[in-house]
Formats: sequence, C-alpha cells, structure tokens
Amino acid sequence: QVQLVESGGGLVQAGGSLRLSCAASGSIFSFNVMGWYHQAPGKQRELVAWITRSGYTNYVDSVKGRFTISRDNAKNTLYLQMNSLKPEDTAIYYCNTVPPRNDAWGQGTQVTVSS
Repeated sequence: QVQLVESGGGLVQAGGSLRLSCAASGSIFSFNVMGWYHQAPGKQRELVAWITRSGYTNYVDSVKGRFTISRDNAKNTLYLQMNSLKPEDTAIYYCNTVPPRNDAWGQGTQVTVSS
C-alpha cells in the first residue's frame, strides 16, 4: 500500500552533479517530514537530509552546502540535488519518511563518484 521509487543515480566524476528523484505513492507524501538516506557498503543506513511539508530543511554536516533537498507536494515527489560530489558520497540513496516507515523502503538508486 506504500511505495517509494528512487531514480536519477549514476556514475559521475568527483565535482560533478546528480539530481535524484523519489516518486511516492498515495498517502505517504502527506506525512510531514520526508528524507533522503544513504547506505555505503559495510555501513549502516544514514539520514542525510530531510524536509517538512512546508519546506523547512536540514542536512547532515557532511553534505551541507553541497546537497539541496526539495519536494513537490502536488506531484508527490521528493528531490535531492547533489553538487560538488565526492567519492565518499558513493552509496545507495533511499527516500522515506522521517522517522522511516519500515514497510516503505524502495530499491534505492546507486550513486557512484569516481576520483
């Protein structure tokens, strides 16, 4: 009944940019806070950015000034603009509510940043 589909990842060189999208099904986008999480190999999934329905945002320190989270409530879509990418940004990126719904995790989208 709840589905999130991430897209927009890819392979990019250090310093490049990507724009991730998250298409949300039905009522999940009515939740106040949505976020982007990432998970690198061998590491736990980590929240990197979140946004309220009204547009208030916050970011983990490692991406501040480089990433911008946004949402289009009419389209039930969440975005993550990723600039000045670094190799340490390499991970699978997921969207979900904050705190996350365990039944809503999608397949994620792979971001790979080369040196």
